[in-house]
Amino acid sequence: MPRIELINITKKWGNFYGVKNLNMVIEDRDFVSLLGPSGCGKTTTLRMIAGLETPTEGIIKIGDKVVFDSNTNVNLSPDKREIGFIFQNYALWPHMTVYENIAFGLENMKWNKKDIDARVKEMLALMKIEEFEKRYPSEISGGQQQRVAIARTLATKPQVLLMDEPLSNLDAKLRLEMRTELKRLHADTDSTFVYVTHDQLEAMTLSTKICLMKEGTIQQYDAPLTVYNKPNNLYVADFVGNPSMNVVSGKIQKAGEEYYVDFLGYQAKFIPKGEIEEVSGDVTIGFRPEFVKIEEEGKIKASVYSTLPSGLETTIKLKIGEEIISSIVFGASDYVTDEVLNCSIVGANVCIFNKEGRKVSMGSLSIE
Repeated sequence: MPRIELINITKKWGNFYGVKNLNMVIEDRDFVSLLGPSGCGKTTTLRMIAGLETPTEGIIKIGDKVVFDSNTNVNLSPDKREIGFIFQNYALWPHMTVYENIAFGLENMKWNKKDIDARVKEMLALMKIEEFEKRYPSEISGGQQQRVAIARTLATKPQVLLMDEPLSNLDAKLRLEMRTELKRLHADTDSTFVYVTHDQLEAMTLSTKICLMKEGTIQQYDAPLTVYNKPNNLYVADFVGNPSMNVVSGKIQKAGEEYYVDFLGYQAKFIPKGEIEEVSGDVTIGFRPEFVKIEEEGKIKASVYSTLPSGLETTIKLKIGEEIISSIVFGASDYVTDEVLNCSIVGANVCIFNKEGRKVSMGSLSIE
């Protein structure tokens, strides 16, 4: 399977930019999720790779082949790009059986009947839908229809599989099951997957890389845990994570070779992990809920605002002054509303963001 390269890709309508000067390389066998809110340019980017949307400027390469170049007027049609596309609404033929839907693309490619039958049977087995081959789409569930759509797309052996929010029409339980199947499918087929979603949990669990977008530009393009643990900016930090990162206002000052941060009514020594850019005055401090530890020796006093137990873990909303922050406790716990607790901010992944929202350092906080 080939790599995909997007070079200075721009798409605009009049003065509105859908995608602006986007540069990205999707390596062979990657599972890349294009993540972001509605209108950020992720579906437009996917459609430009597929050839369903024409970029205003730039170059797109799939493998060694240039499929689009605004300078030389190269623009290969979708059928010549050797890609498969799975839509949000499945797009199955209602008058055809499951078998006929999967065979449809192969018949158009003039495969002989013996090879078509072998390939369809292979796809039915891969997607575990053998028992539905004689049924029509209306006679099977949404999750089964999605498996048929995937089987039909994979049957033609595309170089790249593109998916536009394929699980958004499924209920929560089925979405979880289909995430598992998609991850297994990626491993089994050794294909390159490009996946559009606005669901950050879906992107985190499925991808080898996440491309987080905002207003047509890339905010961060990294492995999921890198995006989660080392966000480039405040937007990334706030978007990824459930519950989202705690962000509070503060001030930072340097005394000699040491840094001190005032936040939540406390002063703490900030110990950078690696480099720190010169920064002073107003900053934003970000820390994940799992780093807020409730413990007797904690130096920060907080009152319980609300408790949200979910069985496996409990989210506790804590009020410190006028700020409300989140803490995650493993297991089912319950606290009385307005109960006063001691807590600490642990670990060395506390982020410091400047006034523009760009991360300038990561490290630990120590309240004296």
